[in-house]
Amino acid sequence: MATENYRSWPIILVLGLLTVPLVLMYTFLFVDTVTNAPPGSMIPNEFTGEHWRFLWSTLPGRPSIWLATFNTFVFAGSTTLIVLTVSSTAGYALSRLNVPFRAFFLAGVMVLHAFPTITLIIAIFLILQMVGLYNTLIGVILVKASLELPLGIWIMKGFYDTVPWEIEMAGIQDGASRFTVWRKLVLPQVRPAIVALGIFSFLAGWSEFILPQVLAPDNKVQVLSVYLAALIFDDNNFDMALFKSVGVFYVLPVIILFFFFQKKLMSIYGGGTKG
Repeated sequence: MATENYRSWPIILVLGLLTVPLVLMYTFLFVDTVTNAPPGSMIPNEFTGEHWRFLWSTLPGRPSIWLATFNTFVFAGSTTLIVLTVSSTAGYALSRLNVPFRAFFLAGVMVLHAFPTITLIIAIFLILQMVGLYNTLIGVILVKASLELPLGIWIMKGFYDTVPWEIEMAGIQDGASRFTVWRKLVLPQVRPAIVALGIFSFLAGWSEFILPQVLAPDNKVQVLSVYLAALIFDDNNFDMALFKSVGVFYVLPVIILFFFFQKKLMSIYGGGTKG
């Protein structure tokens, strides 16, 4: 054991050296949001909270940061819920049931996933206008979830394929329904996939910019990514320190999410739990 730890030190050292610049940059970013520096200097000379004024006051021409944060949580959370619900059921059906034209369906799902979002944006824009969901959170949630579903279905199907048939057969022989077997016996076996897909779907929704910018630009449904971009586009009132502060605020939930789920992320592997 000691020999293995000794051999891993060079790798740890190299990774540490590569990480130092990133840590320094993020440290400087945070320090820059709570300090002021003289013109032309990078060394701060005073502490200040003015760059975080967006937390207690509404910026001119912008919605409340708390409304944008709430919209972002609704957008990312609803997208995650839809993706997990549809992917976990569709993946099971494609893995376990004799679905007609299953191979063609799977191929079509991957073809849809291969299309970049930007190539479909005009068609999506017109459809949302026709059905009355343009400039609404519901519309952009449905679009984002639909674009994330192909990968989610493939991931869940791959995990379901690794679950032994004996587990389901034992449940059915004991008199349980197919739905009960799926919910109580099969789903616990693919918990790593559910956790991984949930985290990735939430992060994909949290960081999405193009869809909310084009399909829900109104201040009442604005998300944090659009809020942050609007600060750059505002040439009359541009404030770099304010922009950095909003950026730090934007990334905080992602950091918190990582700290809570880092052990689960590190333990995820490409298969279900045997047993």
